[in-house]
Amino acid sequence: MEQHRAKKWFIKCIVMLAAALFFVALIVVVTDPYFHYHRPFSFLSYRLYEERYTNDGISRHFDFDAMITGTSMAQNFKTSEMDALFGTHSVKETFSGAGYQELAENLDRALSRNKDVKTVLWTVDYNGFLRAYDWAQYEEYPTYLYDDNPFNDVSYLFNKSVLYHAVLPNITMTLTGQPGTTMDEYSSWERETGLDIILQSYDRDNVSPEPVLTFGEKEYEAVVKTINTNIVQTVNKYPDVTFYIFYPPYSICYWDALNIKGTVVKQITAEQTATELLLQCPNVKLYNFFDQYEIICNPDYYCDDGHYNAEVNSMILKWIAEGTGLVTKENYLEKLEQEKEFFLNYDYDSIYQ
Repeated sequence: MEQHRAKKWFIKCIVMLAAALFFVALIVVVTDPYFHYHRPFSFLSYRLYEERYTNDGISRHFDFDAMITGTSMAQNFKTSEMDALFGTHSVKETFSGAGYQELAENLDRALSRNKDVKTVLWTVDYNGFLRAYDWAQYEEYPTYLYDDNPFNDVSYLFNKSVLYHAVLPNITMTLTGQPGTTMDEYSSWERETGLDIILQSYDRDNVSPEPVLTFGEKEYEAVVKTINTNIVQTVNKYPDVTFYIFYPPYSICYWDALNIKGTVVKQITAEQTATELLLQCPNVKLYNFFDQYEIICNPDYYCDDGHYNAEVNSMILKWIAEGTGLVTKENYLEKLEQEKEFFLNYDYDSIYQ
């Protein structure tokens, strides 16, 4: 009798556990905060904020014909502004601190799933030319969201962090009538700007000359591998897509650091190598804004030596739409020479007086 009771109790526990797990999985599948299974429901409010969890779902299930991608330098772009200027229906998939490889892999997944995409705005970080082609700042990724393997979805369906930080906030927002995050708001940020703010993270007194100041064969091969592997191969794979690629305009303090290191010429030579590779791609429109001196030399647009505010993102969209800053085979050497002349001879001490 006791054995029968114990068996009955065990079966009941198993059934209850299975029911609980099924309920949890059902809640995650229905709310699907990272859009792994389906597009967003109109009756739910979604909080979009974790890029490495959310972006692949956007690629899978959102309707769009254009895409904004890049690092934190692209986070303040507004899809509504891009759509108004380019006549597109765009989404934003940015990755803070991403390397070239991470951006290229996500872009490849997005374009392979969406044959209607014809326009990509791609921020190519200027300071990444001389990094390893597979450089990555982040080592842990929710790769179970990136593939089509149903078995590793247990990491999504039964994940405490997903429940607490994604499912419950979405349910709470929905029940309290809060609107979801718009694509304009997604991943965007606001920070204080100005020279005093920049100097909180940039100390020119602690910048030292680099041991290798020249651009030799080793550096050339590094740039070629980085650009070809991550950008040129991706671009060539999708010849019907127009890629608007630009180098983000870092502040004059960034160039001050290069000047102290003695690597201005080295960096510009790396830029020349990358530019010549990208100009070989017929579906690339390449832009460079390092001659926008009113922006670059005005610290009020920057929160550190590199990151500009949302106002500059809006300017960049307008510049690209009107063709300002377009780099061509005919003008790139002249632009590089002007760039070198300006940043080698700028009075950097005057910034801080």
